[in-house]
Amino acid sequence: MKTHRLETTLTENGTLTLSDLPFQVGDAVEVIVLERRPHQPESNPYPLRGTVIRYDDPTEPVALEDWEVLQ
Repeated sequence: MKTHRLETTLTENGTLTLSDLPFQVGDAVEVIVLERRPHQPESNPYPLRGTVIRYDDPTEPVALEDWEVLQ
């Protein structure tokens, strides 16, 4: 399936015109219209940056009592 992405703006009367599409005359196409919302950047995309991290026994096994095979 060949796809093509195009961004455009509706006219005053709600008409949408698509031009210069990379398809041939007679090709069957499916059109899906999605509202494009402006991107809202997060205030802090890296909230954990600069926080203190400490590992207590990082190689110690965890939750051994939860493994059925060990019981």
